[in-house]
Amino acid sequence: MKKSVTTKASKTTLQSRRLFYCIVPFIILSFLFSYFPLHGWIYAFYDYKPPLKLSQCDFVGWKWFQTLFANKTQVAQIVQVMKNTLAMSLLGILTSVFPIGFALFLNEIKCKWFKNVVQTLTALPNFISWVLVYSVAFSLFTDGGMVNSLLLHLGIITQPIKFLDSDAHIYSWMTFWNVWKGLGWGAILYLAAIAGIDSELYEAARVDGANRFRLMKEITLPSLMPTFFVLLMMSVANFLNNGMDQYYVFQNSFNKEHIQVLDLYVYNIGMTGSSLSLATAISMLKSIISLILLAIVNFVSKKTRGESII
Repeated sequence: MKKSVTTKASKTTLQSRRLFYCIVPFIILSFLFSYFPLHGWIYAFYDYKPPLKLSQCDFVGWKWFQTLFANKTQVAQIVQVMKNTLAMSLLGILTSVFPIGFALFLNEIKCKWFKNVVQTLTALPNFISWVLVYSVAFSLFTDGGMVNSLLLHLGIITQPIKFLDSDAHIYSWMTFWNVWKGLGWGAILYLAAIAGIDSELYEAARVDGANRFRLMKEITLPSLMPTFFVLLMMSVANFLNNGMDQYYVFQNSFNKEHIQVLDLYVYNIGMTGSSLSLATAISMLKSIISLILLAIVNFVSKKTRGESII
């Protein structure tokens, strides 16, 4: 009996080691790409001037952090950048309900081939680079683009509309492109969650006389809420992380004031403003604030749902 227990314990230990070895490469990758680069924060405390070595640059301590709040022009610029960042993030959170709605109705399509075609076509934009997305927008919405040409030909307008070369409605435009690009991909998570719902629940509801909309409301939608809330909390935790690609390709001298989010601002300061140390200081503060937001969201999740997200 004792030998049998020992054999089982050794097999369990061996299996655990094998599983651990399977995730070791991913742990190494996470360390290399997420934690190892943090040593670059040291540049925020130096007056770094490429291509000099860091040891050849002056140590300035907290100078760059003080610079952020010492100049009124700099403060006004940061305030505007934060407004843009918060506005884009808030609109992203508000539109996060679109994938769940799209998944609900897509799941109701009974024609399998049509459902697969729709799912493929809506998920495809996620794999298109933002450079190509801007190329599509440029072809459609420039002064000589298809939309303006059509409106001029129909006599609806007499002068081309400045869609891209304008600061008007820039938040709405960027939200539209983000939704278009991520709608189908975001719905995949909810479709996977729907596939895991017990079919007996639907059968029991149909026996009680529930129609399709009733099934969606009483079974499908409540089953998707845990997934939705986890993604929502992760979005809140990443409130300051809008990304840079989409805003970088769409920015120009006409819309720069309202399209410049925090990530793009850091890039512009570091690469075009030739102040890598200041850009590092801003990025460092952003990372710390994001970590605090993640801790707050995790605490709220524990209190409200009884489960943490990390």
